[in-house]
Amino acid sequence: MAVRGVWAAIVVTAAGAWACGDSPLEPTNLGGTWGGDHVSMTIADSTHLEFDCAHGDIAAPIAIDSGGRFNVIGTFTREHGGPVRVEEPLDTHPAGFSGLVSDDRMTLAIRLTDSGEAIGTFTLKRGTLGRVVKCL
Repeated sequence: MAVRGVWAAIVVTAAGAWACGDSPLEPTNLGGTWGGDHVSMTIADSTHLEFDCAHGDIAAPIAIDSGGRFNVIGTFTREHGGPVRVEEPLDTHPAGFSGLVSDDRMTLAIRLTDSGEAIGTFTLKRGTLGRVVKCL
């Protein structure tokens, strides 16, 4: 009886590991800092991105599919040099963030959904702060 219980546990564990291989990864698997030229991204329960003269936010967790792809919606806000006036409206737009994760590398493409404007494609590396120059 004890041997049968051990084999059952092994089969259940193996089946669970196999099933996880084909399902979306948990959002926390991407957690941490990612960075590259002109971009820095911090992923936790939500995601914040810093760009040269802009920033972005994704409220929902980012989950990738079995091929390492993701496609989420967030916001992209253009910034400008100098002070921001108290009542100045922010230049915020809904945006699609899509990409591919492979090992410790990520390709990220951003497109504004209200105008269709392509913001750009960025290459990021896990554990890197990125190189961002904010507007002066």
